[in-house]
Amino acid sequence: MRCPKCGSELDKVIDSRASKDASTIRRRRECLDCSHRFSTTEQILREHLYVTKRDGRREDFDKAKIIYSLRRACQKRPVHAEQINMLVEDMIDSLESEHGMEFPSSAIGEKVLDNLKSIDAIAYIRFASVYKDFKNLDEFLDEIGDLNAPKLL
Repeated sequence: MRCPKCGSELDKVIDSRASKDASTIRRRRECLDCSHRFSTTEQILREHLYVTKRDGRREDFDKAKIIYSLRRACQKRPVHAEQINMLVEDMIDSLESEHGMEFPSSAIGEKVLDNLKSIDAIAYIRFASVYKDFKNLDEFLDEIGDLNAPKLL
């Protein structure tokens, strides 16, 4: 690690903590040259994940796109950033186990909606309104009705 203050590569780890879902590790470091303290985060790199778009195009999976979309849907809602990160990590794990290293974009949207429904209904409707591209108010109201409908076992 390079110190953000002086640029030195000499540091020591003062403290390490795993996140709640154990997908990342936060390390508190101290520069040995200037004594500046800073934090770093370690996480597993998922390399070579691909998304197949509806039109058949294939592109690299971008976790940041999903996080951005979820933050927009959860804006001004009681949803914490950690919940969003856990939702995305769980979704990626699930998609990898079902589809391998390449999965359809529709599966991503459906997994996000399934997980978001249990976190916050308003955020779910916000995300669904963009993902499902409602054409009229009736489609929007049907989705709200489905959300309120009791689930049969």
